[in-house]
Amino acid sequence: MLRILRSLKVREWIYFALGVIFIVLQVFLDLTMPDYMSAITELAMSGAAAGMAEIWKNGGLMLACALGSALSSVAVGFFAARIAAALSFRLRSSVFDKVESFSMEEINKFSTASLITRTTNDITQVQMIVSMGLQIIIKAPILAVWAIVKILGRNWQWSVATAGAVIVMVLMMLFILIAVFPKFRKVQKLTDNLNAVTRENLTGVRVVRAYNAEEYQENKFEKANNELTKTQLFTSRAMAVLSPVMTLVMTGLSVAIYWIGAYLIDDLATGAARSELFGQMTAFSGYATQVVSAFMMMAMIFIILPRALVSVRRIDEVLSTEATIKDGTVSVLPEGSPVGTVEFRNVSFKYPDASEYVLHDMSFKAEKGQTVAFIGSTGSGKSTAINLVPRFYDATEGEVLVDGVNVKEYTLAALHDKIGYVPQRAVMFSGTVESNVAYGEKTGLEFSIDKVKEAVRIAQGKEFVEKMDGGYTAHMAQGGTNVSGGQKQRLAIARAVCREPEIYIFDDSFSALDYKTDKLLRRALKEETGNATSLIVAQRIGTIRDADLILVLDEGNVVGQGTHEELLKTCKVYREIALSQLSAEELGADIMKEAQTK
Repeated sequence: MLRILRSLKVREWIYFALGVIFIVLQVFLDLTMPDYMSAITELAMSGAAAGMAEIWKNGGLMLACALGSALSSVAVGFFAARIAAALSFRLRSSVFDKVESFSMEEINKFSTASLITRTTNDITQVQMIVSMGLQIIIKAPILAVWAIVKILGRNWQWSVATAGAVIVMVLMMLFILIAVFPKFRKVQKLTDNLNAVTRENLTGVRVVRAYNAEEYQENKFEKANNELTKTQLFTSRAMAVLSPVMTLVMTGLSVAIYWIGAYLIDDLATGAARSELFGQMTAFSGYATQVVSAFMMMAMIFIILPRALVSVRRIDEVLSTEATIKDGTVSVLPEGSPVGTVEFRNVSFKYPDASEYVLHDMSFKAEKGQTVAFIGSTGSGKSTAINLVPRFYDATEGEVLVDGVNVKEYTLAALHDKIGYVPQRAVMFSGTVESNVAYGEKTGLEFSIDKVKEAVRIAQGKEFVEKMDGGYTAHMAQGGTNVSGGQKQRLAIARAVCREPEIYIFDDSFSALDYKTDKLLRRALKEETGNATSLIVAQRIGTIRDADLILVLDEGNVVGQGTHEELLKTCKVYREIALSQLSAEELGADIMKEAQTK
């Protein structure tokens, strides 16, 4: 909690100090009112001739105290709200920025659903506890101690009755702390689980319906929902006991004060002494009510504080997690440095916490303007290899170099400025076609509408984009749900083209396209972006047969590299992949005959 409070700015600390001042003023006024009530009672009981004027005077002062207390409460609420809103705003920004810096390793460690919960629900819990903090957490102890000090100077019998009530309330809160606090931690984890199940169902809704799995998903959701509901019911029921117990204690204390007062008054003979005791009893009743009110406020703290502390711990876990992908220092290369080259030197890689390597001793070099393709069976490590270039992960062994410099030495911004990345699954953001194509920033490059149109043309998307309502300003739904898979893929490719990168990375980006569009797109890319280096992961031989270098992967090992014709002659794995897609005639009868004789 202290780490989070350190993020408060000077202005918020000034608000905090002003809030504490108004709290002290409010407590002072609240505890002054019983004194005026005592004086009014004594005057009324004494029946003095001049008493009515004093009663009006004390009544006016008491009313002024009540008004001052109400205004102080409003001021405290204002300052508390400003502090809580500023803190939650800053926390959300900090958590979001931190998550943005995470590599895939950290994101997988927390899970997407958990990170969403921590950014929303957990920060809301913190905002609530900070907002109530000034009004309750600070006020309650001050009020309780101040009221008890005033009580101690009064009749000992009433003090004993009040002490008994305080002991009952303290025991009640200890029970809540011991029995309920662990459950609040469980509630947040179960909320994560419920979010994960809900998100999984929504993102996979087509598969769910296609396989008639609605009932299975409903049962899965019901199980997660029931676990969360049962835990919340336990905590709610435990907390529900607080209110009636506190009310019972307050009522019982009031009865005890008047019962003890009745015996004390009955023992006194003189009217003056009785009037004074009546006044003391009225004042004591007011003080006792304030003591119980203070403990009721503390009970409210125990309702929200445990869950808030769990939320604080979860937020702190995110903020204190160090990203494994660190920024380097190289942002600009000296003149004369190579441009658009990618080299792997004895690169091996295994995923965090995995025992087996996914890539083994991979080496190759792509020169400027060359196209290097990766092919192999599913799980052979193709996508893993190219994901090492933009540093989604870092190589476990060996070096990955871009323009002759190890990628670990670049600043991430400088490295990503060199790359146009098209993922296997096209990602569209809510906005327009133009905003999606001109996405992100690149130093020294302006994404004009003409540049966007040119990129879309190269990506073979001009025809369908200009038919959309609004053209390049047409609305794009989150996830691109209002366009087809092939259209999303072409827009994703246009986004990469628009950046004018030195290096293109296509992670199986042509699989959603038909053969004709695939061919036209690759031809346009070669003509328009011929100076850029391309790294292509593909499943189709037709997509990569014109590549300058093809790397054949099998279980993380490079089992062949060369051109299409060379690999047909020398690489059995490549030949098997080729024959599974194309006939011997399409591949070249002479080449296949020569390969089979070897």
